[in-house]
Amino acid sequence: MMNEIVSAELANYGFSTKGKGSIWKRVVRYITRLHFQLISGLFLAVVAPALMRGRWEQFADQVASYDNSLLGTTLAFLLGFLFFYKITSFPGIRKVQYVLPSFVAGYVLIVVMFFLLRLDYSRYQFVISFGMTTSWFMVLFLLRKRVTRLRLAYIDGGRTHLLKQLGWVDLVQVKSLEERGNLPLVVDLNESLDEDWERYIADNALRGRPIFHVKQVIESLTGRMPVDHLAENKFGSLAPTTLYAPAKLYVDWFLALSALILLSPLLLVVAIAIRLESPGPAIFKQTRMGFGGKPFTIYKFRSMRQQDSTKVNRNSEMTKSDDDRITKIGRKIRGNRIDELPQILNILKGEMSWIGPRPEAMRLSSWYEEKIPFYRYRHLVRPGITGWAQVHQGHVTSVEDADVKLQYDFFYVRNLSIWLDVLVIFKTFQVVLTGNGAK
Repeated sequence: MMNEIVSAELANYGFSTKGKGSIWKRVVRYITRLHFQLISGLFLAVVAPALMRGRWEQFADQVASYDNSLLGTTLAFLLGFLFFYKITSFPGIRKVQYVLPSFVAGYVLIVVMFFLLRLDYSRYQFVISFGMTTSWFMVLFLLRKRVTRLRLAYIDGGRTHLLKQLGWVDLVQVKSLEERGNLPLVVDLNESLDEDWERYIADNALRGRPIFHVKQVIESLTGRMPVDHLAENKFGSLAPTTLYAPAKLYVDWFLALSALILLSPLLLVVAIAIRLESPGPAIFKQTRMGFGGKPFTIYKFRSMRQQDSTKVNRNSEMTKSDDDRITKIGRKIRGNRIDELPQILNILKGEMSWIGPRPEAMRLSSWYEEKIPFYRYRHLVRPGITGWAQVHQGHVTSVEDADVKLQYDFFYVRNLSIWLDVLVIFKTFQVVLTGNGAK
C-alpha cells in the first residue's frame, strides 16, 4: 500500500514536460490528471456511443436495450478504468501497454455477466464504446510518454546515490540551503544530517513539498525491496496482513480444479510428445522448499534428458538457457511455461499458489540461505507457478541473480494484493504469447 501511495504522489508531482512552452505544459498536465481522464473517458465510453447509435441501426432496439446498454458501457468503462489504475500504480509499468488488457478485462466481464443474466444490449454500442475508450487512452498516454519525464530533487548523503542507477529519472541535486523548488525531494532519512539541512527539509515539508525517504522511492520505482531494507523493519512486519492472503487459497483451489478439467487434453498431448521424444517419464518430480520452509514434491513436465541421480549436484540444478540437456520439446514448453502446468496438482494439494515466489530445489535453497541474508523470508507465502520475480527475471544462475530475484520476492510478499496478482497474470500472458520465458 505504501508503495502505491508513493507512486501516486510521484505521478502527481514528479513529472515535467520536455518542451519549454508553458501553454503546452499546462495542457499536458491537465489532460493527464485523473479527473479529466475519468470525465473524458465516460463521455467517449457512454455518451458518444449512445448519441451515435441511430446512425448504424436500421430499426430501434427494445427500450430495455437502451437502458441496459447505457448501464453496461458505464460499468464496463469504470471496471476497466479501475483495473488500469490499480495495476499501473505498481513499479516498472509502461501505462500504454496496459490500456488494452485492462479495458478488455472490464468489457469482457460485463458482457459475460449480461450473457449469464440474459440481458439484452446493443452489441454495436459496446464495440464503439470499447474502441473509442481504448483509442483515447492509448493516445493520452503515448502523448504523456513523449512529452513528460519523471524528475526528482535529492539531498546527497546516505543511499541517495542509488537513485543514479535509475536511468529513466532526471535528478536534480539540492546543493544550497537557499534553493527552492516544487519537485519531490528525496532524502535518506536514516542518515544523520546537519541541523541546517534538517531545518531545510522541515521547512519544505511545511510548505507542501513532497518529501520521500530514498528507500520508498527505490522500491516504488523498481519493484524490488533490497535486503538491507528488510533489516530496518521490525520482526514480522514483512508478513502479509491483508484478508486477501487466506481468501487467495480458496480462489487458487477453484481455479486449479477448473483448469485441470479444461486443460486435460493439452496435458495429455504434451505428455505423449515428451515420451515419444526421449526415454523417461513425462512428469519430473523434485523436492523443493515450500510454504513455511517445509519441503514438498513439485511436479513439472520433463523438459530435459534424464540424468544419472549420482551426478546431481548444485550446479546441475541451475538450468541455463543454453543448457544442452534441454530437449526440443522441452525448449518449446519452457518458453511458453507449459512445463509448469502439472503444478496444478500442487495447488490442489494446498502446497502452491498460482502466483508467488518460485520454489527452489532443496540443495539450492540451503546454499542461498548461507549466502544471502533473510532468504527464508520468501517462504512467508506459498510458492507459485508464476510470480513477480519470475515475470521480471526468469530463471537465475548465480548468487548475484538470486539476490536480485529475492528483492522482487520481498517486494511481492510485502505488497501482496489482488491487484499485484492481476498485474502478474497480465505479465505472464505476455510471456506465454511472446515465448520469452525460456530463461
